Amino acid sequence: MIEGEIEEGRRYTEEDFNRVIEIREREKYRVKLFLESIDPREKTLVFCATQEHALAVRDLVNQMKTNPDPHYCERVTANDGAEGERWLRAFRDNDKTIPTILTTSQKLSTGVDARNVRHIVLMRPVNSMIEFKQIIGRGTRLFDGKDYFTIHDFVKAYEHFNDPAWDGEPLTPEPCPRCGNVPCTCAVEPPRPCPVCGQTPCVCDKAGPDACPVCGEAPCVCGKQRKVKVRLADGKERTIQHMSATSFWSPEGKPISAAEFVKRLYGDLPELFRDEDQLRALWGRPDTRKALLQGLEEKGYGVEQLVEVGRLIEAQNSDLYDVLAYIAFNQAPVSRAERVDSHRDRIFQGLDYRQREFLRFVLDHYVARGVTELDTDKLPKLIELKYQGVGDAVAELGPVQRIREVFVGFQQHLY
Repeated sequence: MIEGEIEEGRRYTEEDFNRVIEIREREKYRVKLFLESIDPREKTLVFCATQEHALAVRDLVNQMKTNPDPHYCERVTANDGAEGERWLRAFRDNDKTIPTILTTSQKLSTGVDARNVRHIVLMRPVNSMIEFKQIIGRGTRLFDGKDYFTIHDFVKAYEHFNDPAWDGEPLTPEPCPRCGNVPCTCAVEPPRPCPVCGQTPCVCDKAGPDACPVCGEAPCVCGKQRKVKVRLADGKERTIQHMSATSFWSPEGKPISAAEFVKRLYGDLPELFRDEDQLRALWGRPDTRKALLQGLEEKGYGVEQLVEVGRLIEAQNSDLYDVLAYIAFNQAPVSRAERVDSHRDRIFQGLDYRQREFLRFVLDHYVARGVTELDTDKLPKLIELKYQGVGDAVAELGPVQRIREVFVGFQQHLY
């Protein structure tokens, strides 16, 4: 323990973390988990317990990030004023990539029309169905190439999906308790429930929204209710055990188990390909692969869901082809790296050393990120990363059409 007093016999719950008790290693581990789960290029909103917690999470993200930009992650809360609004405007601009992650506590749950948000991270409880719908709504905006978003839930907020009110009649938003407007126009975060009466706003007049439950003052003046900070013993390595679960949903919008999801997938696959040879032929061309993935998406099996199935069958480092082949034909999956190594001779056959060098670069991206790196719409970006411009690529590899032929042509040999 660093400071504060542990209340003997008290069981601290999720509601207490980062308000009454703080364990930095716990927050660091949770940040590590969601950073490992997201594409670092995709815009993300992180909802934290308090403004102070949002600041701590921002610092942890920036310490662990791979992007060198110092403004990769920024905090936007009521206390950040004009500076926070500036970062929010930049985040909402779909032509800008920085900041990529915003941390907040309450401020961004409503009124943020950022269409390209791909990840919502919940690091605090969400007790209100209205607020839960508002937060989830931050990810539902449509954008080019965006057909899903991901919720990373550390606090069991997903249980709201099982509440009949989730699919019930639309709920009327509550007016801001300070300015009285819907949505809030005062740019001040709504107060937390009163620690004495539990109401928002307080109805007992015994304590303000941020008051100490011992002395009733905000900030605390008695010194008896300081936030508890806990540090694990230095010099001791631990593996933190955690459980994660993925929710699957049927086309009817009902939660189903992973086993039920796989059974549905198995039953629907014969409508999309009849045998392993046809799957291989479809998957070996970017255009037919894209059409197949769109067909799967229409039936409720999006790329993100297939990736989760890959984790369930311990094929998280495999191609989505292997996931489908395993479900449909019980074919053992191989890793992407193993696939490249076993087909390298056929891939490089008939190519000169410049073309081989380019395909090595492409295959490195494929191994690291997956089959989406082989989409034709990724080719301009790969050329830019490798050669800094189309002109340099043409000088090295020949006409653009020939580059495209090499990029598309090798893929049939990969499968």
